[in-house]
Parts: sequence; structure tokens; C-alpha cells
Amino acid sequence: MKKIYFLLIGFLLLASEVGAQHYALYNTRTLFDAFENPAIRTFTLDSSGKFASNFFLPNFSINAANKGSAESIIRSITNERIYNTETLPLGTGELNKVFQNTNIYLLTFRIFSSYKYNQEVGFAWQLRSDAYGAYTNESLAIFDNYQRFSEQTPYNDVFNNSAYQQSYHQFSVSVRENWDKRLAFGLKLSLLSGIAYNSLQINNSYFYSDIPNERLDIGLNGIYKGSFIASNELERKNLIPTFKNPGLSMTIGTTYASKSGYFLMGNIKDLGFIRWNKDSHVAKLNALESIYNLSTKSTEEINNQITDLVYDADEQKSFVTTTNAKADFLISRTFGFYKPSFIVSKNLFHSGGDLALVNTFKVDKFSASLTPVYNFNNFIMIGVQGMYRTPNFEFFLGSDNIGKSISLAKGIKQSDATIGTGYNAGSVYMGLGIKFGRTVNHPMNLSTMPGVNGEKPYKGFFRSLFTFFKK
Repeated sequence: MKKIYFLLIGFLLLASEVGAQHYALYNTRTLFDAFENPAIRTFTLDSSGKFASNFFLPNFSINAANKGSAESIIRSITNERIYNTETLPLGTGELNKVFQNTNIYLLTFRIFSSYKYNQEVGFAWQLRSDAYGAYTNESLAIFDNYQRFSEQTPYNDVFNNSAYQQSYHQFSVSVRENWDKRLAFGLKLSLLSGIAYNSLQINNSYFYSDIPNERLDIGLNGIYKGSFIASNELERKNLIPTFKNPGLSMTIGTTYASKSGYFLMGNIKDLGFIRWNKDSHVAKLNALESIYNLSTKSTEEINNQITDLVYDADEQKSFVTTTNAKADFLISRTFGFYKPSFIVSKNLFHSGGDLALVNTFKVDKFSASLTPVYNFNNFIMIGVQGMYRTPNFEFFLGSDNIGKSISLAKGIKQSDATIGTGYNAGSVYMGLGIKFGRTVNHPMNLSTMPGVNGEKPYKGFFRSLFTFFKK
């Protein structure tokens, strides 16, 4: 199938095969944490090397879930690669929902750049992907077998779907520093290069099956936007950052350590946009298609005629999309070997958000975390994480949905759709970081001091920025 409607439905199905978030990494002072939450510091005075990097080694987070009455159908597709919607109820009006997020740090490099104010400067190259979809059972059934729909019965608004997917490269520079002993600020500025985008919003739809007269009527009203509309437009070279689809984003954050031992953190993350080039596609749908002589057509030919509603309305033009910006808040306190952290995260422009309680237990260089998470779209997840961390080395492995991830892996391995119950989901994240170079010393141990022997005193990035805007 070369038309975009089928591709979009296919994406919604495949999105339930992967999965993970990383709330247990918040306030861990790892490289991943510092680039996601730019006010976090990663270097330890008198112990860490001056530089840090992942050296192109794995540093990623992947998360996805699918929920609704189509859960068993999705499980059959992911575990057994069988697409059969015979048991899927029609006419209920229920929407299935799918979510997906991928964040891969291909390369990170961070420098401890100033002893005064503990300033750190970082550079990163990421691959990002976000997706959300709300789709009807009928949207799955029509591409499996149109004969499931009752004859000579009009169906209204059964294909009213809403979905989007966006992926891009993100090249970032970040800076963090202390304002004083308790307050710190961080800023991350990013140049984006879009890889792929597609979205579909169906506001009104119609379907009528007249089998005795071998005719189908289908109508759609809505809009499709995408960087591609046919599968042959997607090639490996699309993964190369060419900046034909440029964009910008910004993350700002702050942390505060109170005298009573509480640690607070807040962020506005990835607030930005991407401009997709003039070769992109916009299709404003407002058409009714009649398909005749059904007995002479294959299922693929019928599906092609259905998706022609999108293809025929296509117009090539540029458009602008927002990135999936989020607002985060964390409050934490350490009680000996135990550190609980309460986190609230909310998407600003798209559906979704989480409440998480991270329970971290630390013994020497090892730590383990147990994290119950409630997603605002009525998902409940239980995450686990293990970490080994020293001043110059860190490695972590975890999942924010361990039960679903295990059942998904078993079902796929055994090709058995009966393994697992409830919503479909999977989650995994992993990463490491290495510090190297001469040790960063405490200011009291320095051989030179700012302002002495002709050295100009350092004002600090955020103080200079504040002074500039104050003028």
C-alpha cells in the first residue's frame, strides 16, 4: 500500500511494539539527566575528570503504549504478525489510543568550564521521535475486511481519527551554573533537522456498504499533513541531517536545594518548531468515493481506492509544526540510603502527561529504583532501574513498564498472542557516560584565583544575561 492513510494506520500498529521513559534518571547527575534537565550538574569537585562523553555508545530511551478495545488485535499483530479483526466490535464509538516516544543521544560531550559558579557546557546530537494517535475500531477493520460492515446500513463518523508522528535530529549546546550555593539555572538551545512528519485529522466520515449491488461509498472530511505521502518517498538518505526541514527549540531549567534538605527542579523542555519544506504534502479532504464491481477487485485494490481520497487531494507546500514541549517539576529529599522523588510532567501541545514517584535505594556505588507512574491517559506503569555510578563512570539500565515489557518480549519470542493481558506496551532505556582529563579541583585547591595575577574575574553566564536584559 503506497498511500498515506494505510501507512499511518500501519504506524499506529507498529508503535505498540516498542517502549520507555526515564523518570528514575532525574536528579541522578548522569550525562543523560544533565542534557534532559540542563540545570543539573554532573561533575564532582576533587574527583571527576574535566570532560565527559558517551563516545557514540548507547544512550537512549524508548517508550510506547496502546490502549483500547483493539488491544487483542494489536497483540495478535505484534506477537504473531496476524492481522485479523473478526472479533473487533464495531459501532461502539470507542477510541483506541497509542503513544510513542524515542530519545537517542548519539553523541554527548560535556566540559567543566569554570570553577566559579560550577559552570558546565555541553554539546549533544540526538534523534527524537514522538507520536500520538486516537483511532476507531472501524479504521482497523476496513483494511482487513470491508464485509464486516452491515449491508445497506449507513455508518457516520466511524473513521474520525486523530494522529501525528514527528521525528528529527537535534543538535544542542547547553550551559548550567550556580547562581548561589542553593540556586542553579540551565539553558539548552537546539538546532533541529526534520526527518519525517505525518498527521491526520478526520472530522467527519461516512461509510455505506451495498454488497448486492457490489458498491461501497466512503466519505472523509479533514486534513492530512506530511513530509511524505507515498512509501517510495521514504529512503535511507532521509535519516541524514540535511536541514532541509530546519527548526529551533529551547529548554530552560532551574534547581534549588533548601536548608531543610529538599531538592526542587523545574523545566520547560523542547519548546520549539520545525518548518517542513515546500515538497511536503497537505491534503484537505472533503470527498465521497464510490467503489463499484467489488467482486472483480482484490482487497488491496479496494484499499487503494479508499486511500485515493487522501492522495487525490494532495497539494505540495511547506508548513510549520511545534515540537512536543513539556513542563516538569520534581521535589525530592534524601533519607540515608533512601531517596524518594515526586515528579509531575505534562505535554504542553499534545495529549499526555505523567505523575511518578521514584523510590531510589543506594548502597555505595550501586542504586536501584522502583517507580510507579500514572499517565494522564489512564495508563498505570511500574518501572525499575539499576545503576552503577562513580565520579568518572556511570551505567544504567531500566524500564518504566517492566511487567508489560516482559510479557511483550515473551509473546514476540514465542509468537503467542495469548501471552499478556490489558493494554499493550513496552519500555526500555540504557546509557553510560565516561569522564576523563585532569581532575576538577575545588576553588580552595586551585593554583590561580579569578582576579589575581591579571586574570579577569568571571561574572557568570546567567548574571551577564540578566544584566544585559536589565539594561
